[in-house]
Amino acid sequence: MPMEEVAAREARHLKNIRQVTFGFAKAGEGYFSPDGRSIIFQAAEWPEPSTLQPPPEGWDSYQIYLSELTPGAVPVMVSTGKGKCTCAFFHPDGKSILFASSHLDPALRDGSAQADRPKAPAYSRSERYAWDFDPYMDLFRLELDALGGVFRNGGTAEDGRPELGRSVAPETLVRLTDAEGYDAEGSYSPDGKQIVFTSFRDGDADIYVMDADGSHVRQITNAPGYDGGPFFSPDGSKLIYRSDRGQNDLLQIFINTLDGQNERQLTDNEHVNWGPYFHPDGRHIVYSTSEHGHYNYEVYLMDVETGKKERITFYPGFDGLPVFSPDGSKLMWTSKGRTSDNTSQLFIADFVLDPPSADAAEAP
Repeated sequence: MPMEEVAAREARHLKNIRQVTFGFAKAGEGYFSPDGRSIIFQAAEWPEPSTLQPPPEGWDSYQIYLSELTPGAVPVMVSTGKGKCTCAFFHPDGKSILFASSHLDPALRDGSAQADRPKAPAYSRSERYAWDFDPYMDLFRLELDALGGVFRNGGTAEDGRPELGRSVAPETLVRLTDAEGYDAEGSYSPDGKQIVFTSFRDGDADIYVMDADGSHVRQITNAPGYDGGPFFSPDGSKLIYRSDRGQNDLLQIFINTLDGQNERQLTDNEHVNWGPYFHPDGRHIVYSTSEHGHYNYEVYLMDVETGKKERITFYPGFDGLPVFSPDGSKLMWTSKGRTSDNTSQLFIADFVLDPPSADAAEAP
């Protein structure tokens, strides 16, 4: 597709597209702060160049970073710099964040940044899309007051890489889960009183809800196959998530009530559909799909009441993990094809909610 046509098609919903992370080896899965002025995301820094030895094992494992959305803002690492991290999320009051980390892995007690062990079991048997279910991954809370406002300092390094502030001391984090197995992919309810997350504590990847302090854990899904990436609806009454319910390496999107009794499948095709996220109106979601190829994931908008969907990104390469700002005026997502250095980075656009029409839904 000619780039002029790409731009014209994306302009239906996306205005003023701009890159917001720079200098990382990879960055992605970002979320807005409640006031929409900052973002939290996962990223990996480039290793220090060396002609004497290869980069250390696990150098590209994600850590968590916080940054304001202002020119010259410098991302600051808010995780420990050890182990692996994923899926950060702001508390609705903006005073704390939630994320998953494996920094308590016993293999890291010697001071190593990464554990020297075989790769953890992954979701997919295909190398085209996969992620680890690290058994030492747990959920943690960080009070942002502990940072002392350091992320508000501006400036960049001379080589163009971000001048990253400092890692967080492990004792600063509050551990919220300690069950055996993977606990991650967590997010808060709109009132901040509950957390929904994915856990392997029963031997299968299911969705659980617990109180924000880690107490009163209750299971929501209990079907064979992976259920993950859950988020609350804006009114807190529903959950949306991805599932390999068919156990065929094809993720589908599901919506359910908070008691787990009214599950409804929203996608049913021969593709990978994942990363669903609610628009603040509670009726529309965005998600990404491999419908156009496993090296060309694209973002779609769906009306969950009618099932109508519409493609909203058209750029060659990966576009995924889309999320809305709290007021719905902006969309942020992870993109690889748009970057000049072919790295995954975060992009933001002003978003126009034009509900999917019959004609738009059929657009290729």
